[in-house]
Amino acid sequence: MSAHISIIHPQTEVADATSENKSSPPLEVADLLVAYLEQMGVEYVFGVPGGAIEPLYNAIARSTRRGGIRHILARHEAGAAFMADGYARESGKIGVCCSTSGPGATNLITGVACAYDNNIPMLVITGQPALPAFGKYPLQESSCTGINTLGMFRHCTRYNSLVSHPKQLEAKLVSALQRAVRTPRGPSHLTVPVDVFRSPSNRLTPSYDLQTLLAPSSMVDDDSIENLREMLSSANKVVLLIGGWCGEAIGSILQFAALRGTAIVTTPDGKGLVNPRHPLFRGVFGFGGHVSAETALRDKSVDLILAIGANMGEWNSGGWSDSLLNERLVHIDESEEHLSRTPMARLHVRGRILSIFSRLVEHLHNQQKADNYEYARQRASREPKTAQWDPHFMITDPEKYESDAVPIKPQRLMRELGMLFPPTTRFLADTGNSVSWSVHYLHPGIDRRMGERRLGGGGRKISLGQRKTDGGWLRVTMNFAAMGWAIGGAVGTALANRKQPVVCITGDGSMLMNGQEISVAVAEKACIIFVVLDDQSLGMVKHGQRMAGAEQIGCDLPPSDFAALARALGATAYTIRSPEDLAKLDVAAICSRQGPTLLDVLIDPDEEPPMNVRMRVLANTL
Repeated sequence: MSAHISIIHPQTEVADATSENKSSPPLEVADLLVAYLEQMGVEYVFGVPGGAIEPLYNAIARSTRRGGIRHILARHEAGAAFMADGYARESGKIGVCCSTSGPGATNLITGVACAYDNNIPMLVITGQPALPAFGKYPLQESSCTGINTLGMFRHCTRYNSLVSHPKQLEAKLVSALQRAVRTPRGPSHLTVPVDVFRSPSNRLTPSYDLQTLLAPSSMVDDDSIENLREMLSSANKVVLLIGGWCGEAIGSILQFAALRGTAIVTTPDGKGLVNPRHPLFRGVFGFGGHVSAETALRDKSVDLILAIGANMGEWNSGGWSDSLLNERLVHIDESEEHLSRTPMARLHVRGRILSIFSRLVEHLHNQQKADNYEYARQRASREPKTAQWDPHFMITDPEKYESDAVPIKPQRLMRELGMLFPPTTRFLADTGNSVSWSVHYLHPGIDRRMGERRLGGGGRKISLGQRKTDGGWLRVTMNFAAMGWAIGGAVGTALANRKQPVVCITGDGSMLMNGQEISVAVAEKACIIFVVLDDQSLGMVKHGQRMAGAEQIGCDLPPSDFAALARALGATAYTIRSPEDLAKLDVAAICSRQGPTLLDVLIDPDEEPPMNVRMRVLANTL
């Protein structure tokens, strides 16, 4: 645990801005930084204070008094980074988190690394001791002469710099923000010595207009699009693999699928962008996925597989499965990093996904008009007609999906969660068994009002400071996959959008790591439902060891009363042992409550999660 020492300096005490008898304090460099965040429309900064970051907190306090940015006090710095992550996914704005120097900064790293590996735009600000103290062993020194946190952040950020002079701030801040939102997106880190933060600012307003500097680029490769059009015109059967980075473009992608009559498969992180009842949906491919999705990709009559916005990591490529990574693949993405992972693809199309599919849709419309819609009829006739797709057809163990057994089957729990909560609920599934159960079995309730656009999400107007909203109804974290991400992420999601309930599906292991962040939800009166899959173990470890025939070690947890723990933190809580206990819940009251609710769900500990992709990869490591 880090020791964060807050040192109060009389010269930085802030006068009451509402008092007419006291003059306002002089503006500092920290105020200029906050002014830029205000310009972007950032509402919250998530963090934990300390002496080296104190001037930034003073500036935030001044902003708060004038109706600007608010600080959200996390209980651990990793939680602050997870909250910034969740806020960015829901709001489409840059997530901002901060910490003091030393252990405060190192505590941030896990959350920042998770955002880096998932391409979440984030601004990370850490403090430093005063410049003249560098090399003299000041408290919590983390410069190049101490515990070099700048060097640590270099490996998990898109931009990483020490602001060593007040006149550097604007240029470095703008560079950091640009790198955070431009492909490949991710966190940018600035570390600022306390004396630089306190330096007087000779500017009252930012020099740069971030409206244009941070606007998303619409650049596309015209030649590649033309090649793709030619391929599509000669293809009889096409399958779309929708990845997690299609949020901005999902409306156009679904329109393209409808015009062509193409089957839709998603990656685990793309599942939340498509309603599972979409008539063209064939399930999830990859970790926790469905046989129906694998079947759709392996169909020998398929000419092209369009993989869109998928980074081709282990979990969303089916463990680098040859059913996806073959000569039929066309990889469409903004990121060269992602495209570099598919050298076997027939074609790479690089550019803004929204621009690419807007052009493809426009081309289809023009061709239909020119052919008096004969083209559309012929193309649609090549695909089998399908009524509304029933996601129940995709799942394995359907009898367990409706089982009344006690303790409750996790399959049944996922079914009930989808039915109990409103269709507009944001679900976050934590790393571990929570992801595998959710990806395979969780489906949202039916919303009769949902049209084509709402089936796919997207369509949100882009405002100042926003690039796009990448979140769907289900959010997961891939690649780095930090335990406890969903707990902090749920807080950030709820603060970004207080109109919809947020459900965090997490495990007892993750809750023991990061469950203290429930206290933040209590303080902020955020409507979050924390669902703890309580099997008294690190479930993915336990089942992975069993399935691999490995030693059963380091996975057992003692019984914990998470409902009592939540009540001690100020939340409402229930212990769930059976489907009947779930049915007794007043979900309407829970979703209208100003504050969090925890469900401690005692699940059947012997049910193996759908994690065959992971086991196959581990088995092939020799």
